[in-house]
Formats: sequence, structure tokens, C-alpha cells
Amino acid sequence: MQFEHLGARPRIHPEAVVAPTAVVSGDVTIGAGCQVLHGAVLTAEGGPITLDENVIVMENALVRASATHPVHIGSHVLVGPTASISGATVAEEVFLATGTRVFNGARVGRRSEVRINAVVHLRTVLPPESTVPIGWVAVGDPAQMFSPDRHEEIWALQKDLDFPGFVFGLDRATPDLMIQLTERYGAALARHALDRRLD
Repeated sequence: MQFEHLGARPRIHPEAVVAPTAVVSGDVTIGAGCQVLHGAVLTAEGGPITLDENVIVMENALVRASATHPVHIGSHVLVGPTASISGATVAEEVFLATGTRVFNGARVGRRSEVRINAVVHLRTVLPPESTVPIGWVAVGDPAQMFSPDRHEEIWALQKDLDFPGFVFGLDRATPDLMIQLTERYGAALARHALDRRLD
């Protein structure tokens, strides 16, 4: 399904294949040889998404851009089932395994592997040819790798990355943080009420 969102329409190369149950919304460019499989969602929430040539986005993966955090995925990248990429840059020949998460402002270097259920956190820079092990978390610039049981060490780095400030423009110390966050973000997402289906 293709949708016009905020006046922008998807641009899909004639040699790309998008499954009929995939959702492509807004300012999305899909290059030659790309495959977007069933249930995948590519949603440009005010900023562009660009897939270079021969990118595979597998079942139920999510690729989301915002006005402040576009998404660029280089050629020959595989985005595994249920993986998500939000406002990040992924270089060429990267493997993002099933269930991986790549957050806003992150950059994944060429020929890197982010293995099953691993995370590349907010504003993290993963150098070329890096590997994030199964279930591990990469945090920082340059990235440091942590097993998931090292929460306190992850949080010590992650706290300074300021997720609510960087993504939503809100101070974590705000007493009604979640009220402001959900109302502001909800209003932005409500703009989908004006979307127009194109196919």
C-alpha cells in the first residue's frame, strides 16, 4: 500500500518489488532491485527515507524517518524480519539481523553486522566492518559494546545521549514528561488522518 503523506509521494524504481501488504508512506525513495516484503512499513514522518539499490527489507520490519532524522540505507543491505531503523544512516553491505534496533542519529558503517536482537543506540557511530553480537548493545561515538546484563554501564553512556531531548525536544526532568511527549508526538502522528492512498 502506498500513501501520500504531508504532500509527498513514494518513488519506487520500476525494478523494485514491494509486497501488496507492505506500507510505504510519504517521502520514500526505493531504488532498483530492492525488495520490500509483506508487512514491512516504511514511513517518512516529515523527513525522507532513501533505499539505494538492492536493499532487502524483510517481513514486518519498520523504517521510520522524522523531520529532524532522515533515513538513508546504502546498497546491498539486508534488514531482517521485525528489525527497526529510526532516523539513522546505514552504509553499504550491512546485515541487520532479525529483531535488531537502530536508533535516531546512529550511523552503521559499511560491511557491519548487527546480529539477532542487538541494538545500535541513539547517536551511536558503528565503524565499518563492526559486529554487534547477538543481543548486545552498541552505545556511543565511537561505539562501545555491552552485553545486555551490563545495564548500569549502558545507562551511564545512554543517559548523556539524552533520548527524550534528542528525539522529542523534551527535558527528561520535566515532571509531566510522558504527558507532553504523548500529546506532542500524538499530534504529529495525527497528520496521517490526511493521508491519501495511491494504489
